[in-house]
Amino acid sequence: MLRWARTWRLPCGGLQLSRTSLSAVPVAPSSSGRGGAEPRPVPLSYKLLDGDTGRPALVFLHGLFGCKTNFNSIAQALARQTGRRVLTVDARNHGDSPHSPDMSYEAMSQDLQDLLPQLGLVPCVLIGHSMGGKTAMLLALQRPELVERLVAVDISPVKTTSSLDFPAYMAAMKAIDIPHEVSLSCARQLANKQLSPLIQDLALRQFLLTNLVEADGRFVWRVNLDALAQHVDKILAFPSRQDSYPGPTLFLLGGNSKLVCPSHHPEMRRLFPQAQMQTVPNAGHWIHADCPQDFMAAIRGFLA
Repeated sequence: MLRWARTWRLPCGGLQLSRTSLSAVPVAPSSSGRGGAEPRPVPLSYKLLDGDTGRPALVFLHGLFGCKTNFNSIAQALARQTGRRVLTVDARNHGDSPHSPDMSYEAMSQDLQDLLPQLGLVPCVLIGHSMGGKTAMLLALQRPELVERLVAVDISPVKTTSSLDFPAYMAAMKAIDIPHEVSLSCARQLANKQLSPLIQDLALRQFLLTNLVEADGRFVWRVNLDALAQHVDKILAFPSRQDSYPGPTLFLLGGNSKLVCPSHHPEMRRLFPQAQMQTVPNAGHWIHADCPQDFMAAIRGFLA
């Protein structure tokens, strides 16, 4: 039964570091899924924080245009607070993970089905934001034995209707013109200026600009804009599924976000019959950035 849960707030405090082990996979071309067969997984880049191997690890999946470092502080704090292992992962075509022409949720799920058993992290607590939340939901539906419990952050298993014009943003990102000889900070300032007529939200521009990096003496976008632009409709949609996930599920929503609507609730109940819903007041779509203490409190409460 889908039910509403009370949201609580903790006082802000400093985050302490946990021990880490890092594996960065070189970016390389990868084959896409073959007709009628399972998509071919790519070797994802990840960061793993040490913890108790006797309890399910926390696995964080970022959203569109994000990367594993989006959860750095959250991961470090939750590793310390819960004593669990915490994994953050770059999705294909994002961060330090390989580029691939296939950007389907089936392919992103297959990447994790390949990685998580290799690391000995199944079953795990799967926590996905936005695009990462849809990947997490599909993985739980496909392979419920790999997911001990599930958290979908400000997203639902239906087509997402957003006021953001992602195709236009990607076209603008591809069109930026930056001289080779400037510093990275200067390059990001120039790109910020060029993107500002179309993308007026400064926070959104700054988020997108974290993907501008220097490689071989020139500035490039580390996200695979061609693949993202080609598959943006798939990314906003969700694969049709008949089976349900029987495990505990939390839909964690931003109080100021409009991405999850009451009309989505029947499908949420159908696919995730053990789900509960919790809203974080004063948070937008990026709950973990807007209200990190509330975000962590909700995760800890769901684990209890």
